[in-house]
Formats: sequence, C-alpha cells, structure tokens
Amino acid sequence: MNPSPKIDRSSSSTAIRATGLAAAAWRLSGGAGGTRLALSLVFGALFGLVLQRSRFCFYCQWRDFLVSGDPRGMLGILAALAVGVAGYAVVLGAWMPDPSGTRLPPDAHIAPVGPVLALAGLAFGAGMAISGSCISAHLYRLGEGSPTAPFALLGTGLGFVLGFLTWNPLYLASLSEAPVLWLPRHLGYAGSLALSLALLAALAWPLLRRLPAPEPRHAADPLHAVFVARWPVWFGGLAVGALGTLSYLRIGPLGVTAEIGGRSRQAAGAFGILPERLEGLDTFRGCATALRDAVLTPNGLFIGGLVLASFAAALVAGQFRPAVPSRGQVFRGLAGGVLLGWGAMTGLGCSVGTLLSGIMAGAVSGWVFGVAMFAGAAGTLWAGRRLGALA
Repeated sequence: MNPSPKIDRSSSSTAIRATGLAAAAWRLSGGAGGTRLALSLVFGALFGLVLQRSRFCFYCQWRDFLVSGDPRGMLGILAALAVGVAGYAVVLGAWMPDPSGTRLPPDAHIAPVGPVLALAGLAFGAGMAISGSCISAHLYRLGEGSPTAPFALLGTGLGFVLGFLTWNPLYLASLSEAPVLWLPRHLGYAGSLALSLALLAALAWPLLRRLPAPEPRHAADPLHAVFVARWPVWFGGLAVGALGTLSYLRIGPLGVTAEIGGRSRQAAGAFGILPERLEGLDTFRGCATALRDAVLTPNGLFIGGLVLASFAAALVAGQFRPAVPSRGQVFRGLAGGVLLGWGAMTGLGCSVGTLLSGIMAGAVSGWVFGVAMFAGAAGTLWAGRRLGALA
C-alpha cells in the first residue's frame, strides 16, 4: 500500500527536523551538565509528539465529557495517572525505602495544601475554559499554528507577573502555615499506591459504563494510522504516564511552567516591578520560578523540544494550519492566559506539574488542585455557554 500523499509531501522536511533535534541533543550531551540538557530536549520532543498525535489536553477531554458525554478523553487522563502512580512508587521506593521520616523525595512536586491552592486551581480552570486549552496544549498547538496559542502564552507570562505581585500577602495569610501532605509518609508506598489506584478506579468506573459502542475497524495504511490519524487517547495517556516516570527517573518531574515563570520573573525584575522579596517562594517544591542566568535550561529545552516535535507531527499529518487571529481569539487568549499564569504561579505548577506530577508522586496537593481546576473549568464553561461567549 502506498504512503499517504500528505506524508510524501512533508516527510523530507520532518526528517530534517528530527535529524536536527537528534544532532542538537548529541551536541548538548558533550558539554558540562549536557546529559541532563540533552535528555530534557529528547523528553520534550517525545512529550510533544504524544500530545499532538493523541490530542492530549486536560480541558479538551473535560469539555468533551461535559458537552457531549464522551468519556474517552477523561479515561485517557486517568490512565496516565495510573501508570505514573505505579511508576513513581517503584522509583521512590528505590530512592527512599523508608518514607516515614521528615524528608520528601528529591524534586517531587509536593505543594502545601490549603485555600490558596484551591483558589489557584479554580483560576487555572477558568483560564483553560476561556482560552480553550491548558498551557501544555497551547504549547503543542503553537506547533500547529494556532492563532490563539501565542496570545494565551503571552497572557500566561503576564499572569505569572501578577502572581508575583500577589504572592507575599497570600503567603503570609495562608501558605506559610499550610501543611505539606505526602501520602507515603502516612500510609507507606503500598498504602499510598493502593489508595491512589482505588480513587482512580472509582473515577473510571462510571466513565467506563458510558463508553460508546466501538466503531467498525477498517484496514488502514499503517503509516496513516501512525502519522496522520489521531492516536487513541488511552494510548496517549499510557504514554504520558510512562514518560512522566522516565522523566522523573532521569531529569525531574514533568512540568511546562518553570521556564515561563523564570523568564517572567526575570523580566519583571528588569522592569523594576518585582517585589524585593518573594517570601518563602524558593523554598517550595513544584515548577520553581527561579531567576534564569543560563541561556539554555532543562525546562526551556523541554518546551523547545515539545513545540518543535508537535510542529513536525502536525506538518506530516496535514494539521499545520496557521491563521490570522480574530479579535475574539486575541482577547480570549490573553484573558485566559492571565488566569492560567496566575493559577500556575500561585499553585506552583499547572495541570502537568501540580496535578499530573503531583498525583503521581503521592501529593495530596495534586488532588486538591485537580478537583478545583476541573470545577473552575466546568463553572466557567457553563457560564460562558449561557452568555453565548463560549462554544
């Protein structure tokens, strides 16, 4: 069977980009600390490929369930969490055989739990509904030529700056005394794993009962199935969970906001609008927003690989469709992005860092942020549809 014409037209340019990514990773690996930088680029590219091919987006899957009753996307998210929870349990059990002490696992996204975290999740969810995606989905859609994504990411940076300006009052009022809850410390690894999988199964059970009848299967060109047709969301979820575990094992937890936050903090400082002190911020775990001195950082390369790989995948699939943004897309992107950025800064991460990586690590903060995020998205979508502002 002959390859798809779309694949024929774009395979050369995509092969060049893939070769370029491989060459860049090889070159990075030769320098000081280069192994981590090279792996960040590779993992980012793999993450971008999986997100673009499976259309893995926290808001899109939630909206599909709320509006059309399709549970498959949400089951994909639960599959990612189940694989990651099991994978993290193995990794953490090897690194810290006794979790009952005062120490927390290295670099794991475990945030303080309290009303500020819930507020951050609500704001992030509202930002998803207004802008149409979470931050990670805006990044892969940037590679597809989305007219909204650039403005949503710009708004995200502005939202981070707003988060820095509001951080100190929130920290002094609540965050400084909020408990940091890590399930393995109280339940052990086996108990934490059992509880997490039981919660995921309880969420999955009613969704499985609503699965639509399977569609008839047709013989398809394997190249078309891999490079053009959408991958099943459950497969994307399994891949995201596996990548999350491997990423934590080799470079650190998955997250897409550390670079955005760090560069926003750097810009705010350059313009003289950053508070002199950000109380306690640099002592917290999560997608840290430390000032960036180096040109190349692990999270920056991760994001770069994500965008480039999603662009290459979209090009092969014929899904690279740049368009001139409308005023509505500009406004929704900026407004939603500000909420995304404020929520991600205040919640110490986004749907990938705080929710995904947090729950995988056994952090109660991941569950709290996730519940608030989905509630904020649902409420904003309901209000927006009632007012005719959101589709």
